[in-house]
Amino acid sequence: MLADSGPTLPDEVVQHAVVRGALESPWIWRSLLLITLVVGYLLFRPRAREQSLATKLVVVATMLGLSGMTWLNSYVGYVRTPYDLAVLMQRGSGWAAQFGAALASMTGPEATAPAPGSAAQHGAPAPGPVQDVQVRKIALPDPGNGVPTGMTNVMLPRGYDAPENRTKRYPVVYLVHGYPAGSSDDWFTSGDALATMQELVRGGLVQPMIVVAPDMQAGVATADWECLNVPRGPQLETYLTRTVTAAIDSRFRTIPDRAHRALGGMSGGGFCALNSGLRNLDRYGTLLVSLPYDTPGDATALLSGHPDLLRANTPRDYIPTMRFTAPVAVMLSAGENAQTDMTTARRIKRALEQRGQQVFMRFEPNLNHTWRTARAALPYMLAYANEQFPH
Repeated sequence: MLADSGPTLPDEVVQHAVVRGALESPWIWRSLLLITLVVGYLLFRPRAREQSLATKLVVVATMLGLSGMTWLNSYVGYVRTPYDLAVLMQRGSGWAAQFGAALASMTGPEATAPAPGSAAQHGAPAPGPVQDVQVRKIALPDPGNGVPTGMTNVMLPRGYDAPENRTKRYPVVYLVHGYPAGSSDDWFTSGDALATMQELVRGGLVQPMIVVAPDMQAGVATADWECLNVPRGPQLETYLTRTVTAAIDSRFRTIPDRAHRALGGMSGGGFCALNSGLRNLDRYGTLLVSLPYDTPGDATALLSGHPDLLRANTPRDYIPTMRFTAPVAVMLSAGENAQTDMTTARRIKRALEQRGQQVFMRFEPNLNHTWRTARAALPYMLAYANEQFPH
């Protein structure tokens, strides 16, 4: 593991972030593969009960597919728990969504995903006793910028609704999901942000803060938008840096200045944090970039025919000559097994430091370009943001 000057965390917090969830266990795919081999033998052995070849092939292929999916999940760490699976299924429709809702009601944390139309869904406190760290889901649509629904998760600190805290204001960390097929739920399922924050707060390692996970899909889950302002398309940088920030500041008790705002993300969301953050230094004083990119990658095609926009949205090109109107603190994180990510992180660090900016870089041992890496980095990201926020 490589880390320069930055936060140091207790072993129990670090271990919590790297431990595998129940559905990430490699024993799941190994067991399924073994069962597939046994079933395949029984179906195709001599004197096996007569069944059509097509039926046998469908059964074996289905089981192989399940084995492959669970292997991939074990590697990536996208679905950690039954609750994560429930949230994922609710993105579908019909029986899958219904089953997901039922599973979520049995496995989900309290105060997450309030009922449609409830006070909590609209950002108001839910009735009942003051809760621990809690998550509220609110809609922040902005049709003018191409965002139809903008379902956003807002994590509020312990005691936010307590009468004695009614005038207290909090710093804010914004976390952007990956692209494509990301969701505003991801940092609270795959990223385990709720439990991670509870661990940090319980240990007195961070001050109370608000964490916001916006929906940056613009209604098209398969698009690789990278939070760009797309010509003749969604204006996602504007939506994130103006609409979302203004809405959060108006609905919740934030400290509404750049010194108390951090923008972070993973993979495509990490590019979003770096690019949108550097292009909006009046909004954010800290950037938290996990699994970094310094070019738009596949999203370059969205800016085809606009070379000026492409250069203006390629940090690798513009950092060496950009004008820093205010200082920025940047954390970069990657997995030690992801050589390209580490090379990119080093290049970004070097470029920013040459411009006099503060950079903390950390590599997570034995991890790759996956959600498991982003989850391992999250406690350090939050602790680093806490160090930058004025106390």
